[in-house]
Amino acid sequence: MEIAKLGEFGLIDRLTKDLENKNESTKYGVGDDCAVLHYPDKEVLVTTDMLMEGVHFDLTYIDLKHLGYKSAMVNISDVFAMNGTPRQITVSLAISKRFSVEDIEQFYEGVRLACEKWNVDIVGGDTTSSFTGMAISITCIGEASKEDIVYRNGAHDTDLVCVSGDLGAAYMGLQLLEREKRVYYSQIEELQKKMEEAKKAGDTQKLSNLKSQLSTIERPDFSGKEYLLQRQLQTEARGDIIQKLRDAGIRPTAMMDVSDGLSSELMHICKQSGVGCRIFEKELPIDYQTAVMAEELNMNVTTCALNGGEDYELLFTVPIGDLDKVKELEDVHLIGHITDSKFGHVLVTRDNQEFELKAQGWNPLS
Repeated sequence: MEIAKLGEFGLIDRLTKDLENKNESTKYGVGDDCAVLHYPDKEVLVTTDMLMEGVHFDLTYIDLKHLGYKSAMVNISDVFAMNGTPRQITVSLAISKRFSVEDIEQFYEGVRLACEKWNVDIVGGDTTSSFTGMAISITCIGEASKEDIVYRNGAHDTDLVCVSGDLGAAYMGLQLLEREKRVYYSQIEELQKKMEEAKKAGDTQKLSNLKSQLSTIERPDFSGKEYLLQRQLQTEARGDIIQKLRDAGIRPTAMMDVSDGLSSELMHICKQSGVGCRIFEKELPIDYQTAVMAEELNMNVTTCALNGGEDYELLFTVPIGDLDKVKELEDVHLIGHITDSKFGHVLVTRDNQEFELKAQGWNPLS
């Protein structure tokens, strides 16, 4: 169905008609000029992310359902990175005529799956037209007690530096998808070129054979690389790690989610906290598939882990007195410690050489 047949409000009604609010702070959601939220005893956390087609996602290899899921999760992750609890989101889309009503329903299905996982209410948004591809803007609203909020500027000398999960897999998944996309389309372009030559030569038999070949080009085989694709296409916010920290009685002194790359995020924490750091290469958590893919692509796996981005793991610092507690946490890794600022930002390699750590992660404006 063409979106124009429904119109903006018809589309909104279709996408949101059966939404049920799950949070007491949601007094009124979709259906008026504003959502109404109520937080009597909590601090309100608000974060917004924009995702642009051709910059942040490629619809050649991510379907709209996964895109919706990822779009919501990257915002939910920001609230967890403040040690908060996500409660509501608004979803705004700019779309062109190439999208149908069913396409946008698929996108919203992904958004709703992400929200259902963390009990987040969809309370509004906007839709408009676009001449340059799809644009997504999502705002997530969360809550936290004043004493529980964790900022980037709280790291202190001797604090431990920790990260959840593993690093570099999402970046390797992206490299894999980009490589296979190039291979796939190069085959198509080569056959199309030969078809044009056969057409000019009037060779109908050859043209028919080439058309048959065009329809039988094999899709890429991703066997053994499923984890890399999952990490790139199905982003997960690490609210489970937040709960583990709370259960263990650990309050981080500084925290961020790893969206632009570990090196960049760590430099943000150090800059805002006025400290240095010392990170150990041998302690960086790297999945086996990530290492294999890096070798296959002739890339340095440590560089990928430090700078790849889109891991959406939690990078945080904790007081050294919490060392024993941190060691007991599953899927949390101690990768270094905070130092006085005069010692700079150091990466210690596997052979004990020291290099200056540089922020070389994703820069959306470069």
